[in-house]
Amino acid sequence: MTERGSQEPGPGSGAGGTEESGPSVRPQGPGPIGGDIAKILYGLGERFRIPALSARHDSTNVMGLFALVNGVISIAIMSAAAVVTGQALIFPSLGPTAFLLFYTPTVPAASPRNTICGHAIGAAAGYLALVVFGLTQAAPALATEVTWPRVGAAAMSLGLTSGLMVWLRVPHPPAGATTLIVSLGILTEPVELLVLMLAVFLLVVQGYVINHLAGIRYPLWAPSRPPS
Repeated sequence: MTERGSQEPGPGSGAGGTEESGPSVRPQGPGPIGGDIAKILYGLGERFRIPALSARHDSTNVMGLFALVNGVISIAIMSAAAVVTGQALIFPSLGPTAFLLFYTPTVPAASPRNTICGHAIGAAAGYLALVVFGLTQAAPALATEVTWPRVGAAAMSLGLTSGLMVWLRVPHPPAGATTLIVSLGILTEPVELLVLMLAVFLLVVQGYVINHLAGIRYPLWAPSRPPS
């Protein structure tokens, strides 16, 4: 029988009467700046048992640091492979693809299917434009001057890439940069285009590994269909 005026400790109170904080809750929906970085950070904190990371998963400073480090690692891996192989495994449109894979990995545009098919369409459309306008052996536009055939090739490549990605339902915005890289003459040899696709594949593999370590449902190929 308890004395009058005394209080029994309520649920969640410790022996000293202080309230204990429960475990952090897995975030749902977009983070404070949109995207899935908060979810990725929470998942990595849980996976590798780093409570401080799980607790601060929605801190803008921590999310920015993650984006910085991950961007450095992504391109550093490609750069090292480029030095070892002597092949052009680095090109500008890899940057926006990397950001997409780690900022919004659950959107359809970031899926492996859209990423690989989008860049393949961009490379093929760019090369076709070079053939049509007789520019396969021409110097890059940035090294000389922009000519009317080059204008036609750039316009044709971007138009084809945009249309085909929509018709085939594989939109991937960075592919628009890939097709211009080809049609402007920066990468023109078929072997360079194969190396370009290898770089895209390696980046997708990295995205798959990081997102799955974080518990993100990143697809193996096609994006998951939303529930009806």
